[in-house]
Amino acid sequence: MSGRSTPAFVPAALPVETLVGRACGGDQAAWNAIVDRYAGLVWAVCHRFRLSHSDAADVSQTVWLRTVEKLDSLREPAALPGWLATTARRECIKVSSSTQRDARVRGDLPLDPGADVESTAPDAQLLAAERRAVLREGFAQLPEHCQRLFALLLSHEAPPYAEISARLKMPVGSIGPTRSRCLDKLKSCPAVTRWLDANHESPQEGRHA
Repeated sequence: MSGRSTPAFVPAALPVETLVGRACGGDQAAWNAIVDRYAGLVWAVCHRFRLSHSDAADVSQTVWLRTVEKLDSLREPAALPGWLATTARRECIKVSSSTQRDARVRGDLPLDPGADVESTAPDAQLLAAERRAVLREGFAQLPEHCQRLFALLLSHEAPPYAEISARLKMPVGSIGPTRSRCLDKLKSCPAVTRWLDANHESPQEGRHA
């Protein structure tokens, strides 16, 4: 990233493509927004590998340093969440392998410690963290009426349709069809489409770097 200075405020709901473009142009606030948005994803990967807090902090720092180095050359900015997850997994594997080697030298681990870290698939927590990040991207790109409808339908205690109708000034019979149209819009958002494609087929890491 260059050292140019740009506006200090960046709306948190901006698409990742916009944030990456601004960050590459030297916008520190955009970079901070990227870190805030995806720090949970990186830590979820570390948690998946059961790293100690200090090791996880080291991995997180390394991932963000590599992101700074590679952000300008990222071919598909919308693929940043997947790139971060892949980079974090690689760093966790390095740290885990090193820790296990040290433990074997000390005699703390058996010579055959069971499942190999590299052959263990990412668990539901990691996938859920990545899914949440992608859905936030897609939600930010929806029309306002879709955002308001989803906010009510997905709230902890969703109100009945009659109350939603009154709040949104929408006929009760229109709520279901509108929800379906909004879901279609969400699925067609670039970030969501790429995530669905990546998780429907075998991911190719070359797409993310």
